[in-house]
Order: sequence, then structure tokens, then C-alpha cells
Amino acid sequence: MKEFFFGFVYPIKSIGFYLKHPKLVLYSIVPLIINIIIYGTIFIISYNYLTDFSSKITGSGIVDAAWWQELLNILLLIVFFLLVLVICYLAFVTIGNLVTAPFNENISRYTEMIITNKEIEYNVGFWKDAYLSVKAEGLKIIFYLSILIPIFLLNLLPVIGSVLSTSLGILFSFFFNALDFLDYPMTRKFFTLRKKINTVTSRKMLSMGFGCCVFFMMFVPVINVLLKPVCVSAGTALFFEKKYISNN
Repeated sequence: MKEFFFGFVYPIKSIGFYLKHPKLVLYSIVPLIINIIIYGTIFIISYNYLTDFSSKITGSGIVDAAWWQELLNILLLIVFFLLVLVICYLAFVTIGNLVTAPFNENISRYTEMIITNKEIEYNVGFWKDAYLSVKAEGLKIIFYLSILIPIFLLNLLPVIGSVLSTSLGILFSFFFNALDFLDYPMTRKFFTLRKKINTVTSRKMLSMGFGCCVFFMMFVPVINVLLKPVCVSAGTALFFEKKYISNN
């Protein structure tokens, strides 16, 4: 449990580390703008569509709508708002990561230089670096969906389906967020996806604690956009501080 707690508070502690290094903040400007555009667009489109849909099916949009129609509309809006958060989260950890991968790589690389106090021997060139970063994100997305879709289908089971699906979905999200943000230094070392997964699971409680905190950070609007670069830096720092690589 000590490892879980250490991993959980690590992203929070990393905010101070991140702000102490202006170059990390500078590297974050472009991905920050991209993430604002992606998240904002998906949020606005999804929310507007669902609010219009709610108004139509409850009839609350008419002039002489009954009180129960207004109440039903409010309840549906709450449900739809939570649904929008889920949609935005899924888009944020897939589309957002894919598009910003090369920029997040710069944040991770500079963090590694600070933590290890060494120059990084990784001279693959800008375009190959971008290709490797995007390829790594693409493989993770395929892995993510290949697990998430079967978990979602558990909802079809009677009685326990929804509880089982929700529980497994949350636990898998903890794991995937750990994999996602610990990934950058592993990609630079040309780890296969299988080796990345084995590396993350070699410190199960530490990884799950870290992934748990990151999950909540990535789920909350505005906070997720602002703290995503911090999580990239935190994942790299944790990877070297806790010597994940020595376990493989």
C-alpha cells in the first residue's frame, strides 16, 4: 500500500518540479494549445447535441412545458454531462495523445536529462522521432480499445454486467494511464509494447497508484488540459527515480 500511495501523490508533487523548470513549460505550449482545441471542440459538440436531444425527448423546450418535463430534462442533463466527460476522456487519451506525441516526447526527454543529469544519446532525427512517437501511441490505442471494448460488452450481462464492466473499466484505466505516461522513456529505448506492459506491471502497486491519480486528473475538464504536460514529466521522472528499467 505504501507503493500505491507513493505513486498516487507523485503527479501532484511533480507540479512543483515542473514549474521550477521554465523550459518544460515552454515545451508544453504547443501541446497545450492542441489539447485545448481537441478537448474544447469535442466537449462543445457533444454537449450541444445531447442537450438538444434531451430537450426534444422530454418536451421541456416548448413554451407551456410541465414541471415534471423540466425536472426530467434537468436529470437527463446531469446524466448527459457525465456521459460527455466520459466521451471527452476517451478522446483525450486517444486522439489527444496521438496528435501531441512528438511534443510530449520533448517534455519527457528534457525531464530525463534533469533527473539523470546526463545527455541523452538518442539521435534518430526529428521526423523519425515523430514517427516513432506516433507509432507508439497508435499501438497503445489499439491495445486500449482491444481491452476496453470487451469490458464495455460486459454491460450486456444481466444483473452483474454493469457493476463488473464499470469496476474493470476503472481498474484498466488506472493501468493504462500508468502505461501511457511511463511510456516515453521506454519508447526511446525501443521497447516493444509487450515489454512496456511487463515493465509497468513489474511495479504493480506503484504503477496503479500513479495511474489512479493521473486518471482523475485527466477526467476533470480544464484540469486535464493544464496538467497533462505535468503528467508526462511525472511519468518520466518516476520511471527513472524508481528504476523501472532495472526490473527487466
